[in-house]
Amino acid sequence: MWSFFSRDSSKDFPYDIGEQVPGFESHSIWTLHKAKRKGTQEEVSVFVYDIRGGSEGKCEIAKAALKRLKTLRHPSILQYLDSLETEKTLYVATEAVEPLGITFEQLATDIPQKALYLSWGVFQITRALSFLNNDGNLRHNNVCAWSVFVNSSGEWKLGSLEYVSPVDGNPMPPHKVPPALEVYDPPEKNDTNKLKASTKCSVDMWGLGCLIWESFNGPLKLRSNLKDIDNIPKSLQSLYCELVGASPSNRPNPADVITRCRKPGGFFKNDLVDTLLFLEEIQIKDKAEKNRFFSGLTLHLDHFPDNICKHKILPQLINAYEYGDAGSAVLAPMFKLGKLLDEAEYQKRIVPCVVKLFASTDRVTRSRLLQQLDLFIAHLQPQVVNEQIFPQVAHGFLDTNATIREQTVKSIIHLAPKLNYNNLNVEVLRHFARLQARDDQGGIRTNTTVCLGKIAPHLHPQVRQRVLVSAFIRAMRDPFPPARVAGVLALAATQQYFLLSEVANRVLPSLCSLTVDPEKTVRDPAFKTIRGFLGKLEKVSEDPSLRETMEADVHTATPSIGNAAATWAGWAVTAVTAKFYRSQSDSSRPRPPLTGRNLSKPASLEQPSSSSLSTTTSSVTSMTSLEHESNDTSASASDYGNNDWDNENWGEMDDPSSPMAVTSNNGKMNASNALNEVRDGWDNEEWGSLEEEPVSCLH
Repeated sequence: MWSFFSRDSSKDFPYDIGEQVPGFESHSIWTLHKAKRKGTQEEVSVFVYDIRGGSEGKCEIAKAALKRLKTLRHPSILQYLDSLETEKTLYVATEAVEPLGITFEQLATDIPQKALYLSWGVFQITRALSFLNNDGNLRHNNVCAWSVFVNSSGEWKLGSLEYVSPVDGNPMPPHKVPPALEVYDPPEKNDTNKLKASTKCSVDMWGLGCLIWESFNGPLKLRSNLKDIDNIPKSLQSLYCELVGASPSNRPNPADVITRCRKPGGFFKNDLVDTLLFLEEIQIKDKAEKNRFFSGLTLHLDHFPDNICKHKILPQLINAYEYGDAGSAVLAPMFKLGKLLDEAEYQKRIVPCVVKLFASTDRVTRSRLLQQLDLFIAHLQPQVVNEQIFPQVAHGFLDTNATIREQTVKSIIHLAPKLNYNNLNVEVLRHFARLQARDDQGGIRTNTTVCLGKIAPHLHPQVRQRVLVSAFIRAMRDPFPPARVAGVLALAATQQYFLLSEVANRVLPSLCSLTVDPEKTVRDPAFKTIRGFLGKLEKVSEDPSLRETMEADVHTATPSIGNAAATWAGWAVTAVTAKFYRSQSDSSRPRPPLTGRNLSKPASLEQPSSSSLSTTTSSVTSMTSLEHESNDTSASASDYGNNDWDNENWGEMDDPSSPMAVTSNNGKMNASNALNEVRDGWDNEEWGSLEEEPVSCLH
């Protein structure tokens, strides 16, 4: 029983108190300690007052501060969590913070970013003082750098409430301990005549002036230093002089300070304050306002402090999408800020949001996700990609919108390294086979061939051997010249995966037919590729022992396409691993918005191929239309000029100045007849049974 009464009650406090924050104790009756919540290990701060070591007066001040902190709730006032009073000590737990007086030295030296950061901090304290003076009818009486605390989000919180008093009480500023705080006392404390002119906010406005001076100059040592205004921004100097004026009656109300500084050109009128205030009020904004805000946010993020971006803006963006109607416009800034997170945080905060986004049926959201896949694919685990991401992406192969189909094809480049055997070697290739032969958009057929060449190293060796030659030969018969070029370059870039017998019996005969192609941009790479393959065969003819070396990668599970760059086909590797062909859906042509216009389904999609995924045929009709789409769905060669190729175009071979872009129509080749020939050859040049499980191969 005696042990029950004599045990240390501080053990009941649900926080493990750690090391003391040095420097704060010289400006407060409290000592400040870092701490963690027991169980969750959440970081907090604990203020500790030694009851036995202090006077009765100090103890009353400490208890008054605790009472005020419990009852005053405001976004810019230090957040109270818990407290405990024992015979020896008073403990107060708050959100994790550091005194502003200590963090001055840690401020970034970059002037534009520092000015933005300080404007947001001073704004928050001014807002807190307006709440106290005007709404709470209270004076703080202790505003300075040591009564302001900074949390992990970079937000400034007003604390140190030991000297808070009603505005209708004694106007005399209180006597403060320790003595280091006396430098912040207003001049009327020693002048009874000036004291008569005091207002409900005059003492706190003097303190705000001291805080502004310290924000740009560091800790205040002497009151006379307040006259030095060289480091204070021009937009703030006039107001600052009013705040530290000798006459209390001339000091402005904090609400007026906010109004004046939020006007154009004011100290609080900048992108950071505008952004953070919008996010605080996002629940009352309409959808159009949100879309405009998020669309312009990405450009500003580089100029904002990282801690504010990571801990303040990013959580608001995630919440705005998950619980609001922010829409797809939030994706770009959200993924940009995701780079600031470590891997564990990214998995916890961003990946669940990404998975949810891929399930969206909104075309604009899906389009923006696919376009920005490279920003987050590295953080996605293979299991998540195969089970939750890819099934949603696969819907895009059958979408009636050409932009979605094309972006879906391009996305496979990023997904391929993480896809399992079935998803990559069966389902992706099924869709690629259909798109390459039957899609009515030449650019999509072209980019399907390009993508197949890029993902070749990730395909299973047996599947790769069955598919590549047939697919690339089919591309070389396409009526669209860039598609034929893509087939030629893909053959050359993946030449290490072909048996020499296949080169002689299938590849070269098909290439020879392109030596009389109407388009010179097709003939040139065809001749070059033929010479390369012939040279390879000739070397083996002269030295048969080279055959094994030449075919070494054919049965290798994970060869590197980059190794081929050192061979005769290096030019083609560069071309096929460069950017995709820019088709109409990617071009910068103005597109009228789709307002109530129904999209017609292409004929090839009315009855999907029996080999297509059954799960992808029912979802496309439920997706909303993209905001913008080209009215022109035709894809003739003349539509694709030099500007339709990306900078790293396929034409950079021997003569970099010779663009691969099409400059004329299909010439003597009849497009419709050729397309029919391709489609008629669908079954003649089958890619092989994709469902067949391959036997074990060399690794």
